[in-house]
Amino acid sequence: MTERITLVKIGGNVIDNPAALRRFLADFASIGGAKILVHGGGKLATRLAERLEMKVRMVDGRRITDKGTLDVVTMVYAGLVNKQVVAGLQAAGCNALGLTGADGNIVTARRRPAEPVDFGFVGDIERVDTELLGRLLEASIVPVFPAIMHDGRGTLLNCNADSVASALAVAAARIAPTDLVFCFEKCGVLHDPEDDSSVIGEITAATFAQLKAAGIVSKGMLPKIENALQAVAQGVRSVTIKHSDNLLNDTGTVIRNA
Repeated sequence: MTERITLVKIGGNVIDNPAALRRFLADFASIGGAKILVHGGGKLATRLAERLEMKVRMVDGRRITDKGTLDVVTMVYAGLVNKQVVAGLQAAGCNALGLTGADGNIVTARRRPAEPVDFGFVGDIERVDTELLGRLLEASIVPVFPAIMHDGRGTLLNCNADSVASALAVAAARIAPTDLVFCFEKCGVLHDPEDDSSVIGEITAATFAQLKAAGIVSKGMLPKIENALQAVAQGVRSVTIKHSDNLLNDTGTVIRNA
C-alpha cells in the first residue's frame, strides 16, 4: 500500500544544464517512497524552432502553439527531454517510465477556448486516471511526465507544466498523502528577486493577495503560486517552492491553505 507520495516538478533552466540535471536526478532518485516527476522543456524547443525558421508568436509572455510548434514541442518535450530524464533516473537506480497524457490514457485535457486569445493547441487538464497512476506507484514505477497531454479524440495538447504538476498532485492525494515540490533556479519566492537570502518562508491565500498587490510577486511566479494554492485547497498536504539544488533540504517557500 502506498503510504505517501512526493511529486516534484523541475523547471526548464535545470533541463538546460546537464550538470545541474544530473545532481537533481540523483537527489530525486534518493527520495524514499512513491514519487512522480513532472518536467518542463527548457530552451531546446525554441532553438529547434529557430533552426527550422519557424516564427515564434507570443501573447503576454505565453507562446502560441500552432500545429508546427506543437510538433516541435512534442518531439522535444515528450521525446528527447523526457527520455534523457528517464535514462538519467535509470542510471541513478530509479525505475522510471516516461508518459504523455495519451499513454495509457492517463491524463486528458481540453483545448483552451479561442476567446479572448487563441493560443492554438494549448490545453487545460480535465481528468487524471488515479487508478492507473496508483497501480504504477504500487509497482514501484516512477512516472515521468512532460507537459504534453491529449484530448481523447486524437489531438495532442501543450499544457502548462506547473498546472500538470498541480493536477497530478491533486489526483495523487486521493491515493495517499501527497507533497508537491516546485524546483527551479531560485531558493524560493523572494522579497527581492536579486537577493537569494530574501526567501518568503510561507505564503497563504491572504498573504498572496498582499504580495501580488504590492508587486512583490509578479509575472511567471503568479501562476506557480496560484497552482500551489489550488492544490492545497484540493487536498495536497503541502506545496514547497525551492531551488533544485535544495530538493533534499528543508528550505524554500511553503504554500499553505490558511
